Amino acid sequence: MAHTRLLADIGGTNIRLGWQAGPGDALHDLWVRPCAQFASLEAAIRAYVAEAGIAMPEEAALGIANPVTGDAVRMTNRDWSFSQSALRAALGLRRLVVLNDFTALALAIPLLTPQMLRQVGGGAPVAGAAVGLLGPGTGLGVSGLVFAPDGMDIPLAGEGGHATLAAQTPLEWELLCILQRRYGHVSAERVLSGQGLVDLYHALRERSMFGGTEVSQPEHVTALAFDAGDALALQALTLFSGFLGTVAGDLALTLGARGGVYLGGGIVPRLGAWFDQSNFRARFEAKGRFQAYLAPIPCWVINPDAAPALYGAARALDRPQDGGN
Repeated sequence: MAHTRLLADIGGTNIRLGWQAGPGDALHDLWVRPCAQFASLEAAIRAYVAEAGIAMPEEAALGIANPVTGDAVRMTNRDWSFSQSALRAALGLRRLVVLNDFTALALAIPLLTPQMLRQVGGGAPVAGAAVGLLGPGTGLGVSGLVFAPDGMDIPLAGEGGHATLAAQTPLEWELLCILQRRYGHVSAERVLSGQGLVDLYHALRERSMFGGTEVSQPEHVTALAFDAGDALALQALTLFSGFLGTVAGDLALTLGARGGVYLGGGIVPRLGAWFDQSNFRARFEAKGRFQAYLAPIPCWVINPDAAPALYGAARALDRPQDGGN
């Protein structure tokens, strides 16, 4: 196992791990577990290595759902924190690269096959143009790719999910005011995440004098909408897809993402065909004079089952100029 590499995609809810025998190798022993099962990231990695029956690899790349701005890493939506240098030493790694999980997913975009994608509107991508990426899950990841003159793709590392969310309708304004009273700042992530969908539903309940049903998980909202035909749950999903369309359109305009916009995260894939017929695409294009600019831009939903962010993490190891400990 002298040249093996450990790869991780660490979200606020689940951790995905796999390993490669070397650059370009297939992913082995894909492992998905709730983060809550482990006291720390180190404990999760050690459990994985033991279960996979491999020696500790000598290098690792970890995509993690929070900013990576120095040696100390503290997750936004999970109570895990660690020192990169201490983790590298504790695991006996020769090299460790830690990057934002959506930066890792952005690096995976050139590797995505048609079988991993479902197009929602638009036409063909413009070769060499910037690419946008966002995805609601436990939080809201935002990234993208831009291309150097030599064609080298450069992933973006930012925290666009925490940008302020804007209302487009009187109803959206009312609901954002309800959320503002609760949270203060209402970021895009406050709505476009699992907890955000729950909060949207509760805000609608408050506005309607507490009709509907008390819920605590986003899957409760989708079950009420699709299985029980709950009007407030369906309205919450429609608001969710509309807000997502607006934020995705903003990202496309900001980056000039004529190469397409990709939707990652765990929520949108579970909405299936309903999402394809939702108001997402209309809101994506609803930018006044720039509707014609956005209309040709394709959007794709990424199937998360193939763990694409792990391949993106591997690409980070293939790039010595990206640094790492």
